[in-house]
Amino acid sequence: MLTWTDDAFVLSARPHGESSAVVQLLTRDQGRHAGLVKGGQGRRQRPVLQPGNRVAASWSARLADHLGNLTLELEAAHAAQWLDDPARLSALASAAAVSEGALPEREPHPACFEAFEALVAALGSEHWAEVYVQWELLLLRELGFGLDLTRCAVTGQKDRLAYVSPRSGRAVSLAAAEPYRERLLALPGFLLGEGAGGPEEVAQGLRLTGHFLERHLFHPRDRALPAARLRLTQRFVPGAAPGGPADPEAPAP
Repeated sequence: MLTWTDDAFVLSARPHGESSAVVQLLTRDQGRHAGLVKGGQGRRQRPVLQPGNRVAASWSARLADHLGNLTLELEAAHAAQWLDDPARLSALASAAAVSEGALPEREPHPACFEAFEALVAALGSEHWAEVYVQWELLLLRELGFGLDLTRCAVTGQKDRLAYVSPRSGRAVSLAAAEPYRERLLALPGFLLGEGAGGPEEVAQGLRLTGHFLERHLFHPRDRALPAARLRLTQRFVPGAAPGGPADPEAPAP
C-alpha cells in the first residue's frame, strides 16, 4: 500500500458515482494530485471540498498509477470567508482553476504551493487584485515560461518600459514600441514597482498574463482558459468580451 500525507488546497471536486467525488488538490510536496473522496457529495463533505479551501490530506492506493483514496480534514474555509465578496471569491476560484489546468499532475512544485498560499493570504489586503496578477506571472515562471520585464528587447535599456511583445514575452520601451504598439501588450506599472496599480492596470495585467497562459499552457493541450479566469477578467473590464490579446504571430520585437 502506498500512502502520503501533505498540506493541500482544494482545486476542484467532481461527482463520481452515487456519493463520491474525484478531488484535485494542490499539495506542498506531491504537486497537483487527485484522489477519490468517499461521501464527497454528502452534506458534511461538500463545504470542505470548495475550491481554495486549505486541508490536511492523506492519500492511499495499492499501486502508484491508481487514483487512490483521499481523506481530507478542513484547516481553513477560505471559500466561505469570501462568500459576501464576489470579486475576491472570483479570484480564489480563478486561481484554483488555473492551477488545475496549468500544473502537471503529480509533479512537485513547492513554489507554486507557497505562491498560492501567499495569494490566499493577500486576498484580505487592499491590493489583492495586483497580487493575483503577480501570482500568475510567478506560475508562468515556475513552469518555464517566465517573462523578461527587466529591459527593452530592442534597445536593452531599463527605463520607460511600457509594453510586452506577445511573441517573445520581453518588455519594450515606450519609444521603441512606437511603430507597432497596437500589436503589443500593455505593461502595467505596478509590475515594475511603479505605482500601486488600480482597476485599469489590473485589467492590463490580466490580459498580459492571460495571453501567455493560453499560449504556453492551455492551447498546447487544446484547452481554453478556465471559465472562472474569464469571469475574473470581466470584473475589471465591464462589458468587454473575454477575447484574446494581440495576434502572437503579428510582427513584434
